[in-house]
Amino acid sequence: MPSIQDPTQARMRPLPNMIFASRWLQLPLYLGLILAQCVYVFHFWVELMHLVQAALGDQHALEILINSIGYEPLTDGPPKLNETVIMLVVLGLIDVVMISNLLIMVIVGGYETFVSRMNLEGHPDQPEWLSHVNASVLKVKLATAIIGISSIHLLKTFINAENYGEKVLMWQSIIHVAFLLSAMAIAMTDRLLSNGKH
Repeated sequence: MPSIQDPTQARMRPLPNMIFASRWLQLPLYLGLILAQCVYVFHFWVELMHLVQAALGDQHALEILINSIGYEPLTDGPPKLNETVIMLVVLGLIDVVMISNLLIMVIVGGYETFVSRMNLEGHPDQPEWLSHVNASVLKVKLATAIIGISSIHLLKTFINAENYGEKVLMWQSIIHVAFLLSAMAIAMTDRLLSNGKH
């Protein structure tokens, strides 16, 4: 009776082995995204510290905040920390968090899907979505995250609408709708493919 060979122990020919090993070329890309994540964390804390300093009466920190959010006070005189400025800064911080979440999804999900298993089964901190992640699920999750980020940008624009032209408002709305339609198309395609497999 012929022995059954363990597929994990099967030796690959040199060319397929080299092609399969080429997936590790993606590792520097994921490490680069981790560095980008560090930049976002630093940016988040700088903006947060400026907000706290402005709330404590630091006029220079307030001016930095107002310049960073592109807000132009309607009244003359020294700028003040009003509800609109606070809301725009907080929305900017939420935007940073959402982009950071998107980066984590790409780094962890992409590495797990395209490079190597992380063997997180049973780990108490394993992300719930990682247990059933594949390329199509990752695409849908990324599309959903992009819609969330686009929504925050659109909300920031509408709150600060007096500082934007009509064309900017119109095009941001059109682009947001395009993101929505794209995500729906991706989700529908994924569902049709899943039903076809079953």
